[in-house]
Amino acid sequence: MTSTNGPGAGETAPTFEKIWAILERVALRQEETAREMKETDRRLKKAEDLFTTQWGRLVESLVEGDLVPLLRQRDIDVTETAQRLNAVRNGEHCELDIVARNGAEIVVVEVKTTLRPRDVKRFLDKLGRLADWFPWSEGRPVYGALAYLRTDASVAKHAERQGLFVIRATGNSASVLNAPDFEPRVF
Repeated sequence: MTSTNGPGAGETAPTFEKIWAILERVALRQEETAREMKETDRRLKKAEDLFTTQWGRLVESLVEGDLVPLLRQRDIDVTETAQRLNAVRNGEHCELDIVARNGAEIVVVEVKTTLRPRDVKRFLDKLGRLADWFPWSEGRPVYGALAYLRTDASVAKHAERQGLFVIRATGNSASVLNAPDFEPRVF
């Protein structure tokens, strides 16, 4: 005869139930951890976006503060500047970081913390479609300028070969890096 009080079949059921209960608690904790990680990711993304936005605005301010005298040295008599001009046409959005203009000429400045080759291409594409978003630019000479804090020399040279002004923002000012005889391309 087998005893129901000793080790054996009588202990199997409680052990299985204990293990199942532990597994259920672990599963609940994993779900909770996953939710917390999603929330943390969301908060980090929000903080990163805020930092990037504020950093970009700081660099824009550095560039805009020196832009008028820099362009006047290049015989573009700027009378006004504006930051972050936005337009939406046919469901597409376009933002211009800085626009400097006078009655006849327009200089569109794209500001990057780190200038990369893809930024040059995207900016050239934007300049090519500028009149689609900003009709007031049509029929006027439009010059492009890429301003940055950091880049490889080859990227800056590539931008210049594309006919763009190249502006390096430094600690408390900005400077145009193009050669004195540089002729900007009209877009």
